[in-house]
Amino acid sequence: MGLDTAAAKPHEKLAQMLAGDMDAVGALIRQRMASEHAPRIPEVTAHLVEAGGKRLRPMLTLAAARLCGYEGTDHVKLAATVEFIHTATLLHDDVVDESAQRRGRPTANLLWDNKSSVLVGDYLFARSFRLMVEPGNLRVLEILSDASAVIAEGEVLQLTAASNLATTEEVYLNVIRGKTAALFSAACEVGGVIAGASETEVRALFDYGDALGICFQIVDDLLDYGGATASIGKNTGDDFRERKLTLPVIRAIAAADAEERDFWKRTIERGRQEEGDLEHALALMAKHRTLETTRETAIDWAATAKDAILALPASELRDVLHDLADYVVERVV
Repeated sequence: MGLDTAAAKPHEKLAQMLAGDMDAVGALIRQRMASEHAPRIPEVTAHLVEAGGKRLRPMLTLAAARLCGYEGTDHVKLAATVEFIHTATLLHDDVVDESAQRRGRPTANLLWDNKSSVLVGDYLFARSFRLMVEPGNLRVLEILSDASAVIAEGEVLQLTAASNLATTEEVYLNVIRGKTAALFSAACEVGGVIAGASETEVRALFDYGDALGICFQIVDDLLDYGGATASIGKNTGDDFRERKLTLPVIRAIAAADAEERDFWKRTIERGRQEEGDLEHALALMAKHRTLETTRETAIDWAATAKDAILALPASELRDVLHDLADYVVERVV
């Protein structure tokens, strides 16, 4: 039975509109993650790939190509490339963050080990490069290989910025542009390039992906503290416990008096956390309205994404991408 598109969320509408292409992407992923000599590779990859998730990044590549009138098949290879890069970074991230859960399931490093996760991640990066070469488009190769480097750079920057109270909003933006927005923008941009879109359209797709990715990560960071309402829910405060400096905390530190600064120094910089510290952190964020201002920043980035996509030809697909930006921030409205 088909999805009721009137009631469907934008990412669900997108999945329905691109169903044939997404089936082709899924088949290609299963084919290319196979390994004749190392059966652990498809085991580990399948665990993550089949865990679900919205598959937003490959859908953005397919949507961008279709939006620009593309009728070939190379967009499927590029969408699979994007998903392989994303999956490889997840495998590596879970090792770095010592995570035990992803998408409600045990992480690969927990089920197997860190070595397997790192090496399978490396294999997927290699497969992604093999796939991105196949369309024979040098500019596509340049965009995706640059994005891979920026993602790694963002992760290293996060390591050095983490727990450092001197971390500014500018550094935070560089971190999330690397770890999240770089793949969103590349995913959109290569769709336009493979379709032979104009420079104006390709730039608009890049800007849309960049703003959507930044908005997506800011919302994610906000939800870690229960959203704009600052209510303590399931898994609330993981970033606080891991001493990650995200936008609500960076703004609370910037507004802190001497006593508050000592609190942040003890809990984030030195990592000496005690019972009740999360509640106190939330109280300080409420005092300085940093959850509300972070939400406003996310809405601003959603507006930037919506403005950018309007440079593309009018179509139902463009409308869904426009609505997608609103949907990302709806989780915290």
